[in-house]
Amino acid sequence: MQRLRVLSHAFAVWVVGTSMAVAVENFTFPSIDGGTYQFSDWRGQPILVVNTASQCGFTPQYEGLQALHERYADQGLIVLAVPSDDFGQELSSAAEVAEFCELNYNLTLPMTEITRIKAPDAHPFFDWLAREHNARPRWNFSKFLIDGDGEFVESWSSLTAPTSGAIIQAVERELAR
Repeated sequence: MQRLRVLSHAFAVWVVGTSMAVAVENFTFPSIDGGTYQFSDWRGQPILVVNTASQCGFTPQYEGLQALHERYADQGLIVLAVPSDDFGQELSSAAEVAEFCELNYNLTLPMTEITRIKAPDAHPFFDWLAREHNARPRWNFSKFLIDGDGEFVESWSSLTAPTSGAIIQAVERELAR
């Protein structure tokens, strides 16, 4: 079923061609708590997508991601954590990731199930970032800002803290649009 879902999203991206806003709306991620996150449900809201890992030196950035979520969620910002083991630093199951994040960081922001982010099996969202914007996760805790129209805005490396001036400025700019 998951493979079929991925193929349907890849087809949707192909059908819309270069219409990035429409393509982004079609992306879905399975939630770590069950259910599905659909970008179309967040139309009009900026989304900060971050590939995460529980056993990485950058894992304490969860604190900053939660702080962004708490500070800007009421204004419309979506901070989406996307756990991935593509760099070999994620726990072995979604249940372990959820428990780890709850116990250590008290996360309340949206989080997906463990997801492939690197080619050739990248989730369609990460494939779109790479193909259309030459933007790829180079390591865990890479950050990608999508505007309320579904267009790619900017990305930051693992070295940029979630609450850095650059990210805060970009988020506030998008929220003011």
